[in-house]
Amino acid sequence: MGNDAHGRTGQDIEIRYIGEDELQVWDRAICRGFLRPHVGDATEFRRRLFEPGRWQGAFDRSDEGRCVGTFRSFDTGLTVPGGAVIEVDAITGVTVGATHRRRGLLSGMMRRDLAAARERGSVAAILIAAEYNIYGRYGFGPATRAHGWQIDLARTGGLRAELPDSPGGRIDFVTMEELRRLGPELHERWQPTQPGAIGRTPTGWGRATGEIQYPGDEWKEPFAAVHRDAEGTVTGLAVYTVDDVWDGSYPNCTLTVADFLALDRGTAVALWRFLLSVDWVRKVTVKNLAPDDPLPLLLDEPRAATPHPENADFTWLRLLDVPAAFVARSYAAPGRVVLQVGDPERYAEGRWALEVGADGTGRCTPTEDEPDLALGAGALASLYLGAETVPRLAAAALVTELRPGGIAAADLLLRTPLAPWNPDIF
Repeated sequence: MGNDAHGRTGQDIEIRYIGEDELQVWDRAICRGFLRPHVGDATEFRRRLFEPGRWQGAFDRSDEGRCVGTFRSFDTGLTVPGGAVIEVDAITGVTVGATHRRRGLLSGMMRRDLAAARERGSVAAILIAAEYNIYGRYGFGPATRAHGWQIDLARTGGLRAELPDSPGGRIDFVTMEELRRLGPELHERWQPTQPGAIGRTPTGWGRATGEIQYPGDEWKEPFAAVHRDAEGTVTGLAVYTVDDVWDGSYPNCTLTVADFLALDRGTAVALWRFLLSVDWVRKVTVKNLAPDDPLPLLLDEPRAATPHPENADFTWLRLLDVPAAFVARSYAAPGRVVLQVGDPERYAEGRWALEVGADGTGRCTPTEDEPDLALGAGALASLYLGAETVPRLAAAALVTELRPGGIAAADLLLRTPLAPWNPDIF
């Protein structure tokens, strides 16, 4: 589709950027696309987020110009291994009406957005896939996982008593107004410590704290607690709800953790010890935690923590600028590997030499050398943050070894000490 302001898919469908005066019809279309009842006008909410040239609509001229597809994107920062933050194109609000499937609407909107993002200098694009099999054809691959736990407090005595927490630290409840003030600053310090994390917006904090409400939201004020170190600096937070369930005269409540950030292990231990000792609570549910978080091993009885049933792939990524992406992250060991990458959209297409120095810095440049591995853009995206390993993708026939030892060499370079994780829906 290119970067034109207008594009056509079929004879009667026009894909174009919308104006601010079209937010109301776009809002109705996105509700239809996500199979949600339109319970109220969300125009003013969407106006807070609106950016000209970033919101697309597909319009059927044969049906009085009805909006039948939606797509929007915004810029955010993504933390990569080593702590650098790269600018990425975050894609969301993608729908195609049930009456207009298989007409190329998604392809038209996606290709325009990716081209514009690359022109702006975005290193990659990210999204959350509602269905697994849609976005691989555009070069996206799963790049983080959502991993939660359900903890039965009757089966575990809480955290192990000998675990050290933060010396001189304390935990305090805060109001929603205080959370809107303290949370963003804490998140800015936390984000560089977690590969896969993205930035949070003022609108996101406003929604999480009830200051901004979207029609249909059933927001109830949660509990919010922060951890402060001996100097009074906030080093962590936990936001949670507790349901009021009783078995006769016996309390049988579930505490659900909605947000958990900790700058260090001592802070994390202190917050978990607090959360697992709340009166009346018999089960703690953590919906989304880093896949390699040691929480179960902190318990007296690790088997009391069972995986959350909604654990799945979460953030998907596609690379738009391979050299810029690979120079930004750090690496585990020195070495060199040549990758032959296929890309349906051409952004990562080519033969690339990934070279890493003894200091953990690397570069990825075009080469004519014989390749060690062949893989697609989606597999490369899954390896970039460390969500997958080269041997595992090779075992799944998503990476092909072209030189003996190529898998081991690439794996040594690309493995990461921390699993990538993104706690935020966007």
